[in-house]
Amino acid sequence: MRLLSFRFGCLLACACFLSLTWITSLPRDEASAGSSVLPDLQTLHDRLLVAEDLGRQVSRDLSHILGQLINMSKDVNLTHSTSNTTNIFLIEPVRQLFGGQAGKGISQPNIYTYMPHLRRHPDSLVPNVILGQGRRGVSMVLGIPTVKRDKQSYLVNTLSSLFYSLTSSQSQDLVIVVFVAETDTDYVSSVADTIRNNFPKEVQSGLLEVVSPSQYYYPNFTSLRETFGDSKDRVKWRTKQNLDFSFLMLYAQDKGIYYVQLEDDVVAKAGYYNDMITFVTQQEPKPWLYLEFSQLGFIGKMFRTRDLPMIAEFFLMFHRDKPIDWLLDHILWVKACNPEKDAKHCNEQKALLKQRYKPSLFQHVGLHSSLPGKLQHLKDKDFAKQTLYNAHSNPVAELSSSLKHYQEHSLERAYKGEDFFWALTPIQDDYIQFKFPEPIHISSYLFRSGNVETIGDKFYNTTVEVLPSNVSARDKPSHLEESDKGFITIGAFQNGLAEGEIEEALQPVSALRLVVHSNSDVWAVLSEIHIKV
Repeated sequence: MRLLSFRFGCLLACACFLSLTWITSLPRDEASAGSSVLPDLQTLHDRLLVAEDLGRQVSRDLSHILGQLINMSKDVNLTHSTSNTTNIFLIEPVRQLFGGQAGKGISQPNIYTYMPHLRRHPDSLVPNVILGQGRRGVSMVLGIPTVKRDKQSYLVNTLSSLFYSLTSSQSQDLVIVVFVAETDTDYVSSVADTIRNNFPKEVQSGLLEVVSPSQYYYPNFTSLRETFGDSKDRVKWRTKQNLDFSFLMLYAQDKGIYYVQLEDDVVAKAGYYNDMITFVTQQEPKPWLYLEFSQLGFIGKMFRTRDLPMIAEFFLMFHRDKPIDWLLDHILWVKACNPEKDAKHCNEQKALLKQRYKPSLFQHVGLHSSLPGKLQHLKDKDFAKQTLYNAHSNPVAELSSSLKHYQEHSLERAYKGEDFFWALTPIQDDYIQFKFPEPIHISSYLFRSGNVETIGDKFYNTTVEVLPSNVSARDKPSHLEESDKGFITIGAFQNGLAEGEIEEALQPVSALRLVVHSNSDVWAVLSEIHIKV
């Protein structure tokens, strides 16, 4: 701050000195001669005009720097999660605006070099963090850019797919960042509200964040040059995509060890997190630039976060020129290829910098592209067939339910780990009950509803209840609610999942049940039943 203040004063003094120099440098002898009055006045007028132009330029520079200083020192009412990000986007470019070190006359390249329009607004690079707890220090960050689509939005289904198979420990070692790449504040707010309403637990825990760019981030797209036979709309779309991915990468760079680029219209294979961590651990000693968990476009590309600044700068440098996947390939070419060798040698060397995992962990499902009017029929042929249920060995129990199952998807088969339970539309007071021949100690329970093919078929407003065998235990702990017939409520489904432990005061347990408390609009799937003894 002292350095900036000092340079601010130097610039101000420079402005005054230059103005004074222009005036005092007039030839006094000629000015005193009567015959030269008019020429001298004309010369003075011309020099004053030049000085005025110079003064305006200095004033603009000073105003810009002052805005940066004010913005750096004031409380911008952002959460803790944005403090380091603000440093990345704002303070560093301001420092580099004057050069890398004090006393040096050569300034370093920075984002302003590639996007000069950002200089006009001090907060043009400050991300708008709408939802988030500022989580950092995780193993993996998933970045999902999303835009307003003319047709169908796939975002909620994509997020549900990513959350579906996560364990509690995995959820604590992951951050999913949704970047709403729009400047329409009403639309951004509507997306945030949808996410908050559908995934309150994930938002509150810090697992899920929602950010958007400043309204000044994007340049004027009307001056873009049409290249490679692309229409003006397509050139704008691919240019904006370069800027969106770069922004998201820079935002995520200090949150974890690895960063994975996704899209808002994909479905994830169950168990993707463990598969990715296992694979990257195996590949860590190798000099790769990125790992691929899908063969389609930019979906499922994993980078080390320490490489993101270089990658984002390359994208920004050529954001007007080529699509994002071409630019990524050019980075490989620059790093690996010898111009004196042939294409085969080049491809062999590039292959060393990217490692592919099979089968693919992410499948593209969106039909309507984010480019208006374009239909996207791409499918990853290496995407493995999905597992629609998780099997467990459960204790012997007598099963009963008021719900009717669809075809062969019965409760008995689901309890044995042979299938998933698929029930017709639940209504209020419907139940599923597990009654044990003898009271047992249950350490924990897990009920997962929905699966990757029927993500919306979940249990809503449904509680988990136990029947203690010890009558005295039915004098429940004060923090629990009593149901009927001696049952005590110990949990509830949230976003399709109910899990928890059973307190020792309620042991042993004679029965466990699920109770529906309101009519549903959809069928319900139980894809995982785990009663752990």
